[in-house]
Amino acid sequence: MKKVSLLLAFIAVVSLSSCGGPASAPAPEAASRVLVLVDMQNDFIDGTLGSADAQAIVPAVVEKVRSFDGYIVATRDTHGPDYLTATLEGKLLPVAHCLEGSAGWEICKSVTEALEGKVYLGPVNKVTFGSVDLPGVIAAIPGFDKSFEIEVVGLDTDICVVSNALSLRMHFPDNVIRVDASCCAGTSPERHRAALETMQSCQIEVVE
Repeated sequence: MKKVSLLLAFIAVVSLSSCGGPASAPAPEAASRVLVLVDMQNDFIDGTLGSADAQAIVPAVVEKVRSFDGYIVATRDTHGPDYLTATLEGKLLPVAHCLEGSAGWEICKSVTEALEGKVYLGPVNKVTFGSVDLPGVIAAIPGFDKSFEIEVVGLDTDICVVSNALSLRMHFPDNVIRVDASCCAGTSPERHRAALETMQSCQIEVVE
């Protein structure tokens, strides 16, 4: 089943229907670059777990997407109606968010609009902080090898961004992985900075 989901995710490289874009897009000129958008969803921006800091980075993320030449993939935090009662995360963070199919679960409109015409691998749903499937989606890109550079942006720096960045470092030890701090926001400025320092310690490049 996992192989099927990865295949479907990769097929989305020529289909932008999930974000309202054109039916197909050409291969990027900078074919050895990957941009990962982590959880740029309404609930993390101005919804149940939103913040002013998260709202403040949206224009920078939109501009990053618009100017990016390469493959783009987005993660999407995804929970069911039993989140609060049946998951450990729900018990430790008892705030319903990113319930599948809800408005809060959707990637914000300005980001999806910026994805139009891009080589978008589609959203990768995940049930917890780090995506199990994300490394496989990236590894399935034609010609993927250690020359590819992976950039990570999104929300929240100290939870899902750091989780996915460290997972990518584990799966791709010889690839350049960088995080654009200006396109990330944490649950607090202090935790944002601490997460950036943790990633730097693991040889992930942090740019301001």
